[in-house]
Amino acid sequence: MSHVPFAVVLLLIRCLLSSSLVFPKDLSPIRTIDSGSTRSYPLFRGLASDENAVNLGLDFQKMVRLNQTLFVAARDYVYTIDLRRAKDAISSDKYITWKTQNMDNCAVRGKPLDECYNYIKVLVIKNDQTLIACGTNSFNPTCRNYKIQTLEQEGEEFNGQARCPFDAKQTNVALFADGNLYSATVADFQASDAVIYRSLGEKSPVLRTIKYDSKWLREPHFIHAVEYGNYVYFFFREISMEYTTLGKVTFSRVARVCKNDMGGSPRVLEKYWTSFLKARLNCSVPGDSFFYFDVLQSMSDILTINNRPAVIGVFSTQANSITGSGVCAFYMDDIEKVFNGKFKEQKTTELAWTPIPEEKVPMPRPGCCAGFGNAASYRASSEFPDETLSFIKSYPLLDEAVPSITETPWFTKTTSRYKLTQFCR
Repeated sequence: MSHVPFAVVLLLIRCLLSSSLVFPKDLSPIRTIDSGSTRSYPLFRGLASDENAVNLGLDFQKMVRLNQTLFVAARDYVYTIDLRRAKDAISSDKYITWKTQNMDNCAVRGKPLDECYNYIKVLVIKNDQTLIACGTNSFNPTCRNYKIQTLEQEGEEFNGQARCPFDAKQTNVALFADGNLYSATVADFQASDAVIYRSLGEKSPVLRTIKYDSKWLREPHFIHAVEYGNYVYFFFREISMEYTTLGKVTFSRVARVCKNDMGGSPRVLEKYWTSFLKARLNCSVPGDSFFYFDVLQSMSDILTINNRPAVIGVFSTQANSITGSGVCAFYMDDIEKVFNGKFKEQKTTELAWTPIPEEKVPMPRPGCCAGFGNAASYRASSEFPDETLSFIKSYPLLDEAVPSITETPWFTKTTSRYKLTQFCR
């Protein structure tokens, strides 16, 4: 867990258009860097032999740091950069070349040629010796293991479905924790089956979210994943189920699953998560009417703020709202508090969503981890009562939203159409 001062947040700002809207009042940035200053920074231009880089760019997809080595996943390549030698010039002494063999078939299927390359969307450290990489591979997602020291391929290729998207434009996150690969992406060519998926574990079964169930996931845009305590947390935005009368309204979410989840019983949730819960993230300016930054754009790893574990997110407004962006931070214990709070349901005869009374919540509490808390007497989630499993299947949404650390965002930008898009460290 890394430590940052309270106000040190570096933001990548993309300039779009100008506007005269002035609500809410913006704070001044602590520091800005103009384009002239950045011209003196060293650039990485890829390989001299890569002719596509000139026409299509490098198309960086993921970056992973291991000690003083930076692994950069791109189109057809994974580059390694020695950070100790990157102050004046950036070059890649070692790299992985992984080109698709299906370019022609991809083009025949009607896809533009520049989308048929192998865009490497998953890059995670499995252990001290092994790197897992997955690429779109001409809309046929595929994964490989590589030796970290030599970058040699280790073993055979394996199926990347549900681990890597089919299309480079589709979002995904991946994390290796407790001997398992946790991934969030779309699991089909049509991008209709959004999934949070666990695989590759020697002791844990393959698990996933329920297919085509909008209560669990509704057109999600996955942003980030972190491991914390007994859980893996996923940060994403999706179309809200709570405000369907207003059309497609985007909300930012945090979801979590237990690392020791073994799936349900043969009767309920077998091969599916028994611990999947989700809650809204609240990044807003209070007042007579709250001004919400609802659309999560980027999320940090876990940092320490005021001696407490926390994450920092970059948010923007709805597409049809006042154009603006905000930066909000959330304590991890505040997130956990919401996950221990009330569940949310929609009354069958009403449009309103309301809290579920505690007396209607079965025991052990849905979403808890076997062997801990009020589920301490259960050795595995597969032993949970059908009542608990059926409840979590129908009601994965928590009632309360996770509050930000401060009453208002740390930083906002609404006086122009500058849009904050990324958290950088």
